[in-house]
Amino acid sequence: MCGRFAVTLPSDAMAQLFSAQPANDLPDVPNYNVCPTNLVHTISIQGDQRRLAPMRWGFLPHWYKATNAGPLLINARSETIAEKPAFKAACRERRCLIPATGFYEWTKDEEGNRLPWYIFPEQDDPLVFAGVWQDWERDGQSLRTCAIVTCTANQTMSQIHHRMPVILKEPDWAKWLGEEGHGAATLMTAAAENALSFYRVGTEVNSNRASGAALCAPIDA
Repeated sequence: MCGRFAVTLPSDAMAQLFSAQPANDLPDVPNYNVCPTNLVHTISIQGDQRRLAPMRWGFLPHWYKATNAGPLLINARSETIAEKPAFKAACRERRCLIPATGFYEWTKDEEGNRLPWYIFPEQDDPLVFAGVWQDWERDGQSLRTCAIVTCTANQTMSQIHHRMPVILKEPDWAKWLGEEGHGAATLMTAAAENALSFYRVGTEVNSNRASGAALCAPIDA
């Protein structure tokens, strides 16, 4: 799964990288502790062009009567996304890219303490998650929301967790966004074994209120 991540690329650099028109209300960067319900940078097709715009991380199905009316859907499982009522329409019609610099995952020691790890690209490439999005409106409140698509972890990542985000390389961005017709389902697979590296980081990131670059600095495990 993916429950926390970091993003450090400036917004104007993201707009250039993805050839996207930027919104005026993008979240502040860098952010080394992006948490569920935060606004995140996303790239989606709006009209006939790519748009870099904020979305709430935490997908809200249209039938939710309030933002807390059901489970917080920050991830969508690739194996069932096309069948789940919450996600099946978005999977066909509303896909997005979610850029990051790295993400966090946790293991536990023998005493049950949560030990955080920082996962990042092996090469100096952009880290881009596959996402889906949904507009939600209720009682005058309107939100554009998203979830990160996850898949079974590859052998390398399974040392930490049995799930991982679906990570898209640049040649696949257009297909995921629907600019190249059908075939997006074929992209929902685990990254190559040599695509990611990871190391232990301090437990400060266990708090969703923590901030700063030190959160993703390596420590001696």
